[in-house]
Formats: sequence, structure tokens, C-alpha cells
Amino acid sequence: MTMTDVTEHEAAQTEPSAQALLDEGDAAADYLEELLDLADLDGDLEIESRAGRVYLSVESENADDLRLLSKPDVVAALQELTRLAVHARTGVFSRLILDIGGSRDARAQELSLLVDRAVERLEAGASSAALPPMSSYERKLVHDLVADRGFTSESEGEGADRHTVLRRA
Repeated sequence: MTMTDVTEHEAAQTEPSAQALLDEGDAAADYLEELLDLADLDGDLEIESRAGRVYLSVESENADDLRLLSKPDVVAALQELTRLAVHARTGVFSRLILDIGGSRDARAQELSLLVDRAVERLEAGASSAALPPMSSYERKLVHDLVADRGFTSESEGEGADRHTVLRRA
């Protein structure tokens, strides 16, 4: 378990209050609004809290405005920067999830296709099927998709090499 995993694990043990989630969402929105202003990009922010976590979405009527920012690696980097900005302002570790221009939904669809192909390998006789390394959030989505399809999965590896392996139930 890495230091980041330990910190995320510890943070997950305590459910933040409604006020703490509101403060986290406000701090994140302020940071992202400044960033969009600096980049001279238009974007509408929407803040939600679900299951003790802040979800922040950035949308624009002009899809070109957010095209560069909605790439998976860019979204992941901006999410980490936003988490750091929230931590600097509130003193609390942030587990917020950032979505830019529907990037999370697009990635969820890609992950669903990856799981479908892995399940096909299992059904064709493979004893296991490994997926490429991905973030903890994406691995959680994969675990849920795998369970929905009646198979089991577990995360293996460390750090940037951490990935999900599917097996028969």
C-alpha cells in the first residue's frame, strides 16, 4: 500500500459533514473558476455530493472550449491539483471527483467495453483476465461492473502499475 493509498484509506474511514462537503465543493469550484478564467475558457460548474464525496462537473455549451481539458490524463491531473487546492484552503484531504465535458461518462463506457472483452476471455476458458493499470476510482468502477456480470475481481500491483484482475466467481 502506498502513502497515497494509506491517506485515501484513512480519509475514507470518516464521513465528512454536510458543511465540510459544502466547503470542499466551494473551494474546488473557486479554484477551477480561476483556472478557467486564466485559460480564457467558458465553463459552467455543477457541484453535487454523493456518498460522502464531492462531484464537480465542468460543462460548456461550446464543446471545443473543454476539448483539451477533457482528456483523461488532463482530467486526472486537474483533479489532483484541485484536491491540493482544497486541502490548502480547508486543511482536509479531498476525495472529490472531477468531470470535464462528460469525460467520466465516456471513460465509464470505455471501461465497460474493457470488462466485456475480459469477460469474453474468461468465458472462452481463460483462468483470469488482467486489465491495464488505472486509477483507484476507475478500478472501483471496474469492480462494480465485474460484479454486475457475475464475476470476481481484485486489484493487484503497486503504484502506477496497480491494475484489476478478473476471475470466475
